[in-house]
Amino acid sequence: MKKFYETETHFADTGDRKIAYRSYGKGKTIIFVNRFRGTLDTWDPLFITMMAKRFNVITFDYSGIGSSGGTMAPDIAIVAKDIKDLADWLKLGTFMVLGWSYGGLVAQAATLLYPNLVTHAILLGTNPPGQNEVPFEQAFLDAALKPLNDFEDEVVLFFEPKSERSRAAAKASHERIHKKIDVKKIPSTMDVFQVYFAGGDGFREDVLNFREQLKKTKTPVLVISGDHDISFAVENWYPVINQMVNAQLIVYSETGHGPQHQYPELTTKYIINFVKYMH
Repeated sequence: MKKFYETETHFADTGDRKIAYRSYGKGKTIIFVNRFRGTLDTWDPLFITMMAKRFNVITFDYSGIGSSGGTMAPDIAIVAKDIKDLADWLKLGTFMVLGWSYGGLVAQAATLLYPNLVTHAILLGTNPPGQNEVPFEQAFLDAALKPLNDFEDEVVLFFEPKSERSRAAAKASHERIHKKIDVKKIPSTMDVFQVYFAGGDGFREDVLNFREQLKKTKTPVLVISGDHDISFAVENWYPVINQMVNAQLIVYSETGHGPQHQYPELTTKYIINFVKYMH
């Protein structure tokens, strides 16, 4: 397997746009679906490396984001089509999705819209569809909308600033990610931010009734959250998870919005076991 930093960026030509993607490892395919402002470079390399020992990990940039062509849609259901179009290009029969944050919303949409394609859904630091009781904390909005985020912003956004363990994990993750990152590719303007937020607003309005569909889906769903996620509070899962038929919820203490970046090895082990035993 190529080292993380040696992996080339490829492009799926869907006809009307080109979707930038990278591929790591071999095995059953799992498509990583990115966070608000995330690009190919913003996943933790250690998490990808650990996952790629067991799976074929595909990362990609949404249409209009990072290195991909086209325009990002303000509708989560349309954004989810990026996943299907990429899978079609790669000639994947079935695959798993792993969505983080905003990407968790997109991954849920893909799971419900393409039930014959998605075999498992892993949702990290995200929330269910529909109206949720606990809103964003102000700390998220204060840090997330800056044109450029520094390390302290990352601690607030993705980790638990009050925890020394979490701060140490934040430093290690930051150093891994910033060994090679093209910050110019990271969305930095309010007009693009508004497209993401429009997608989130639509997901809450839930005109496609995803919340009820999620409760009934037989596709195995694994939710991993931190106990203090300032953007997508884990408490919002409690009214939904106990009505789902094939789901598991794992909560890490002293952990924020990026559980897989604080505990990449542990999170990988949970995912491997979940895929192995849940069908």
